[in-house]
Amino acid sequence: MARLVVTIDGPAASGKSTVARLLAEKLNAAFLDTGAMYRAATLAAMQAKADLANQQQVLDAMADTEFKFTAASRGMLVEISGIDVTDEIRDPQVTANARYISALAPARRRLVEIQRRFAGKYDKIVTEGRDQGTVAFPDAGVKFFLTAGLDERTRRRQAELKAKGIEQATEQVRQAIQKRDASDESRTVGPLKPADDAIVVDTTDLTIEQVVEKLFACVQKKCSKK
Repeated sequence: MARLVVTIDGPAASGKSTVARLLAEKLNAAFLDTGAMYRAATLAAMQAKADLANQQQVLDAMADTEFKFTAASRGMLVEISGIDVTDEIRDPQVTANARYISALAPARRRLVEIQRRFAGKYDKIVTEGRDQGTVAFPDAGVKFFLTAGLDERTRRRQAELKAKGIEQATEQVRQAIQKRDASDESRTVGPLKPADDAIVVDTTDLTIEQVVEKLFACVQKKCSKK
């Protein structure tokens, strides 16, 4: 296991992926993007023409797929059976369908195993997701939980999509986020919630740079006490 594990959990569009990547750079740590892992599993099931509502078909598709996740300067490289799908997994349809994988207990268990193996390859990691501080790395040295208001999260996600050339109406984006929140918070396995010892940070009125600096200061303070 990595010497230092920093977990960042939070709901969709709370800024955790960008913040985690930038914080990893400041800490000279590897960035573990768990969202990319769930999207990769989702894409594999879609490519296999699996019925995403059929647990066995999804698990069979995952079992027949070789996943490779590698830390890189621009984030995390994702390969499915030897093919780079780092960009392809960001398709809105893949993102929307990821909820099926997230709600599937056996799939989550397999991905948590992959996450822990990833952590074993690096000295320091910053990992983001929805259950990193509660399930995947309950003994992490520093845990954060990011939040933000729904209006701000909608604005961020819409801007993110627009930057990729994808136009979606505000209400459509809002409803997609609300649907994902409901799914994340209500599932029985690894539900979205702050770890008991997590530091909760509301990012609504903060810039990405301000959030990164705030988290970096917390990590420095925690590490200095050890």
